Amino acid sequence: MKLLNIFKSFKNDESGAVTVDWVVLTAAVVGLGLLVIGIIDDGISTAGTAILTDLNNAATQNR
Repeated sequence: MKLLNIFKSFKNDESGAVTVDWVVLTAAVVGLGLLVIGIIDDGISTAGTAILTDLNNAATQNR
């Protein structure tokens, strides 16, 4: 009977379930972040290049 009680208490123990939830949520947030970075990467690069070009043109005109 003692072994049966051990299995019942193990089945009803939910102390690790919160950890699993947090791991899944963290993985989802990291995955979404990587997805967003992948989507906006080209736009950020294009904007950076345009800013660099404008700054170089402004520096050249002010000489």
